[in-house]
Amino acid sequence: MSKKILVTGAAGFIGSHVANEFIKRGDSVLALDDLSGGFRANVNPGAVFVEGSITDKALVDRIFREHRFDYVFHLAAYAAEGLSHFIRRFNYDNNLLGSVNLINAAVNHDVKCFVFTSSIAVYGRNQLPMTEDTVPAPEGPYGIAKYAVELDLHAAHELFGLNFIIFRPHNVYGEGQNIGDKYRNVVGIFMNKILQGDPLPIFGDGEQTRAFSYIGDVAPIIAESVARPEAYNQVFNVGADQACSVNDLARTVCRVMRAEFYPAYLPARHEVKHAYSSHDKVARIFGFQPRYSLETGIGRMAAWVRGVGARQSQQFGQLEISRNLPPSWRV
Repeated sequence: MSKKILVTGAAGFIGSHVANEFIKRGDSVLALDDLSGGFRANVNPGAVFVEGSITDKALVDRIFREHRFDYVFHLAAYAAEGLSHFIRRFNYDNNLLGSVNLINAAVNHDVKCFVFTSSIAVYGRNQLPMTEDTVPAPEGPYGIAKYAVELDLHAAHELFGLNFIIFRPHNVYGEGQNIGDKYRNVVGIFMNKILQGDPLPIFGDGEQTRAFSYIGDVAPIIAESVARPEAYNQVFNVGADQACSVNDLARTVCRVMRAEFYPAYLPARHEVKHAYSSHDKVARIFGFQPRYSLETGIGRMAAWVRGVGARQSQQFGQLEISRNLPPSWRV
């Protein structure tokens, strides 16, 4: 039987891929996005598209009332972890308070399950690899907002019976990503710079490590989750198993795009040095094993990037704090 599904952030990167999974399965999808970071072209034509923000409570209440969703997949966020220190109010308005609008509506309209895409940014600087049992200690506003939403979902489940599933993906890349956003998505930034003939910006010494995760290993698991009752009211890390340094990532991107490794090392910014997680739990519940190597995933994204071409980086807009802003973000 076809399910009625709301996907927020459906013109964005991960959200558009999750929406595509449901369209392929014949489900009814309403795609909500304010197009602040995504693109209308990312929205599957099989979905009903509503342009608007999750911060618009009246809009959120109206679409829940009119469409009676079975499931909510909440992927709308401005996921610039480093920049969140300088846009604190914007971060909390969009990533926390907007999420609360959705949770309230889900409770009031008896949604069967609320699937939330959080982040391993909730862990902060902790013992590696990060596991779901690791006590979160987020260090930046982005991770704080994500963890606050997680806590609110737990509270809503306890008091109102709202089922939830929380995913903590990390450093996801792939087709459909906004390569013109200079504040986030390092794979896209590198590819965009190569197309423009510019050096690759690397903060610090480039030896910070992350497990870069291809979208094809992430979106299907998120979409499948509501069909797994054993996943309800659980938290899952999801993504690649193998961590690599930013330097090694840059070399891989250059190799795949047949470009010389031409880095521009910048002053280190305030960030966790090493971040990667265990996926034993998602493997146990979903039978999940990453299918795409870093080289394969980068190759698939590079083929798409060559087709769409370079995109001009835009300034964020009105920063709330400029003190200690990385110099490369000032121009």
